[in-house]
Amino acid sequence: MKYVFFVLLFMVLASCNQEVTSNQFSSVTVETIYEDSLSIRAIEIIDHTLAFSANKGFVGTVDLNSGKVFGTNIQYDSIRPEFRSIAHTSTDVFVLSAGNPALLYKTGDNGKFELVYKEEDENVFYDSMTFWNDKEGIAIGDSMEGCLSIIVTRDGGLTWKKQECSVLPKGIKEEGAFAASNTSIKVIGTKTWVATTSGRIFYSDDKAKTWQFIETPVINKEATEGIYSLDFYNEKIGFAIGGDYTKPEETIKNKALTIDGGTTWSLVADGAEPGYKSCVQFVPNSGGKGLVAIGFTGISYSSDLGATWKKLSDEGFFTLRFKNDSVAYAAGKGRVSELVFN
Repeated sequence: MKYVFFVLLFMVLASCNQEVTSNQFSSVTVETIYEDSLSIRAIEIIDHTLAFSANKGFVGTVDLNSGKVFGTNIQYDSIRPEFRSIAHTSTDVFVLSAGNPALLYKTGDNGKFELVYKEEDENVFYDSMTFWNDKEGIAIGDSMEGCLSIIVTRDGGLTWKKQECSVLPKGIKEEGAFAASNTSIKVIGTKTWVATTSGRIFYSDDKAKTWQFIETPVINKEATEGIYSLDFYNEKIGFAIGGDYTKPEETIKNKALTIDGGTTWSLVADGAEPGYKSCVQFVPNSGGKGLVAIGFTGISYSSDLGATWKKLSDEGFFTLRFKNDSVAYAAGKGRVSELVFN
């Protein structure tokens, strides 16, 4: 099996060499474009606007051309929700809170956010959200009653329905996802991959109508271990990263690669830097070879599918999104910054 994996990897690298248009990075420049006393773990780039959600019920946007910032505070009764997820369609922005009660809002016709889903339970905790298209979206959360919490919309986010445990793989005790960067889910076409705290990947090829799970070798023995983030460059090449945020220097079994759509995962750079990271993203136009991983421990870069890494900066962030193949935006404790890679 190991031999077959490396043969496939060689074939992928060969095909990647024909696709690569971006240069390898040797440095990154960090410029703060928004600063406040917030914890920002969810961002989305929508054309020339960066939208973000944070704690204290705050949802904001930054005009990437003018630098102007617009924001609003959402309050439910006496609660200012801690938003850990944000997603969008071509017409609306959605934000979802972590913790009890779970509160999911969408932009309304009058310009104010409207509550479209609420779930109350002492165990409710949603972690990540995204959309397949303008009509269909998904959010995932920690296990309740024996399975992951998964809610789905098929009408553009007007209504959301929670999936029954009978249609989901059996959960592991206390299995959930990490609400560290809104990157526990990745969708491409009809395919969906969900990363869990137990080091498993939940997979659906029909937009969450049916599910299966795939084991990975990522460390997951403790509650603070598991896959914190995953990304796919295309339907075949994917990468998962995590570790243990309480032991961020540990580099064992925290990085895994798939080149067959998630069917199998193999450890890479095992025992080598980087350690814990909360978010990983493929570099656009890199043929799937370029990866950037960030966390409160800094910014690291790989040009070879995660086999080797270089630390570019000690600047700490929680989450990251690329605008193009050399400019990205990152958010973390108290700020949103532009990252220019050279």
